[in-house]
Order: sequence, then structure tokens, then C-alpha cells
Amino acid sequence: MRYAIVIEKAGANYSAYVPDLPGCVATGDTVEVVESEIRDAIRFHLDGLRQDGLPVPAPTSLAEYVEA
Repeated sequence: MRYAIVIEKAGANYSAYVPDLPGCVATGDTVEVVESEIRDAIRFHLDGLRQDGLPVPAPTSLAEYVEA
């Protein structure tokens, strides 16, 4: 599955979250690090849902850039 992520500058580091997976978050010193960390967090989150017998949410969020 392919989930949209949001990466935000957070002071001296970056944070990321997955809109379709509430509670799935990661932080890192660089964008590259936070991308790697959120991939691991998504895998961990999905594994936990499966182990608990809970449904895995289908990805529904979309991300686009717009000119302003």
C-alpha cells in the first residue's frame, strides 16, 4: 500500500505523520532521516494492527501542491 505522509519543519528537526494512520508519527534531523523513520513507523503500525486483529485502513488521503 502507498500512504500519503506530511513532513513539517519542527524547530531544529523535522516531523512526519500519516493522515490515514492516526498516531503514526516520526521525527528526524533531516528530511531524508524522517522519511526513513516514517517508513519504519508505518510498517510497525501496520504490523501492530494486524497482530491485534484490527483492520488495516486503506490509504485514502491525497497530496497535491497548488500555486498561490
